[in-house]
This record gives sequence, structure tokens and C-alpha cells, in this order.
Amino acid sequence: MMKLTAADGHEFNNFEAGNVNAPRGLVVVQEIFGVNAHMRLVSERLAGFGYRVLCPALFDRAERDVELGYTPEDIQKGLAARAKIPEAATLLDLEAVAAAFGDRPVGIIGYCWGGSLAWLGATKTQRFKAASGWYGGGIAATKDLTPNCPVQLHFGEEDHGIPLNDVEAIKQAQPGVEVFTYPGAQHGFGCEARASYSPKDCELAELRSLAFFAEHLR
Repeated sequence: MMKLTAADGHEFNNFEAGNVNAPRGLVVVQEIFGVNAHMRLVSERLAGFGYRVLCPALFDRAERDVELGYTPEDIQKGLAARAKIPEAATLLDLEAVAAAFGDRPVGIIGYCWGGSLAWLGATKTQRFKAASGWYGGGIAATKDLTPNCPVQLHFGEEDHGIPLNDVEAIKQAQPGVEVFTYPGAQHGFGCEARASYSPKDCELAELRSLAFFAEHLR
């Protein structure tokens, strides 16, 4: 874990993966379950494609060392932790992580809560060269924000928390954003620890994300 300090003085941990001298950086943003085994696996896998990866422990502002599973009880704990952290504070953390890469081009990719945060990182900061958001439930409510970098979004067509009319509204509001939907896929289709995991859809979405970053992180 690497410790970083946000602009307001908050110190927080970051899981590190990849070569410290890799020419490109990725900020991998957690779900509401903390930097758990799944997020570490994702970070290591993405780092294997030539990225220096940092995955910030965003729950450190509410509680340190949070690692949750995917039971209903864990979901409630994660939602409670998220509710304690103001959006502006989380953005300070993401900006601090991006700054840690120095002059390297940096992308942001996030899942669930992190998918929404990837969108906010693209629209409310100037730190990122590209953003990929997977099944971010908060994006529809902020669909009219203006991206400061190229954005790619991924949604499952059977995600009961993000109805397809919300996805269509995002498409209408953001014609310049790449939006992919996955037939039959549910919320969390990219997480191997969840019952909704869909290996084929996860693989396709990840290939699309990697191609997107390869194009824009130069």
C-alpha cells in the first residue's frame, strides 16, 4: 500500500500494481465494498497490460481497512460507509492519486460506485486523459455535465438498478460518449465474486476499455 495525502490533509492508502516506471497510469476506483480481493485482482490484471495502477482506499475517510464481501449485510455496510463521505472529499482523493503519477498520462476506470466516480473524475476534474465507467448508478443523475476528456461507459441490460431508459437518457445527453450495453448482463457483471458475474461480458468490456486507454493515454 502507498500512502498519499489529499489537498485537505487527509492521508489514505492505495493498493499498488504494475511497474513503477510504466509510461502510463491508471486509477482503479472501488465498488462500495472497499479495496477488497476483487479490486486487487482487477488492479493486478490491468497492470499486466503495461500500466502503473493505483487503487485508492476511498473508504479511509469513513473507516480504515474496509474489505467487504457481497452479502446483503455487506451491501448495507458499504452503503453506510459511502454515505459518510462527501463527494467533494472523494474527488480530492482522486485528484491526489492522479497527481502521484507526475507527468504520465493517466486514465481512470471504476466499477459500481467507482463507475460513477470515474464519470465525476472526467467531468469535475481536469486530471484525467480518459475515463471508463462500468455500471455507474449515479451517472444518469449527472448526465448533463461536460466531460473534460474522452469517456466510455458500460451497462448491463438486465441491471435492475440502472434501467435502460436511464442509459438511453445518458446517450441522448452525451452523444460524444461511447456507451456500450451488454444483453443479459446484470449489475456487477465484471466481478468474479458475485453471482451476476458474466465472464464473456467482462472480457469484452475490459478489451474495449483497454483499447480505449491505448488510444487516448499517449
